Amino acid sequence: MRRIMFTYFTSDPSSRALCSPMLLSTFSHFSLFHMAANMYVLWSFSTSIVSLLGCEQFIAMYLSAGVISTFVSYVAKMATGRFEPSLGASGAIMTVLAAVCTKMPEAKLAIIFLPMFTFTAGSALKAIIAFDTAGLALGWRLFDHAAHLGGALFGMWYVTYGHELIWKNREPLVKAWHEMRTKNPGKGGGGGKSN
Repeated sequence: MRRIMFTYFTSDPSSRALCSPMLLSTFSHFSLFHMAANMYVLWSFSTSIVSLLGCEQFIAMYLSAGVISTFVSYVAKMATGRFEPSLGASGAIMTVLAAVCTKMPEAKLAIIFLPMFTFTAGSALKAIIAFDTAGLALGWRLFDHAAHLGGALFGMWYVTYGHELIWKNREPLVKAWHEMRTKNPGKGGGGGKSN
């Protein structure tokens, strides 16, 4: 299982498999603490974004964010020559966090261990982007800072422009896909008629 995990569930631009890990690495984690931290943040912010976008659009955005944040990580690794593998949902979760903070910048947030200190969602987003930008520029290896930045920027873009450009204009694409799938029902597993 270890070889399969390294090949398909960790993202690394020097790997033999380049495309499937862009999505599958979003669902693997380094440790139980890593997974718990990511899932806590996802749980904390997902209710707001699901009520804003709806279930289907949230899933589409989240899966796209996993691929896009991994692609940004690939580009940063190629540019710096650091080919260490990375994994985890952090890039996609940063998309969710950034989307919520962009849509509700005045919402009050607090850190779980320090609930007495509150701050606005807009301030939190600025601090996270500054931290990951510094981490990327200074070569810190605390997190995959490029994936975090890619996810955050995608989340900000999506709730500001992408929703209008992509989701609301998806009907022609869905219709063309449906017509293509039903044109040749005997091919590709579509339910063909039997005589």
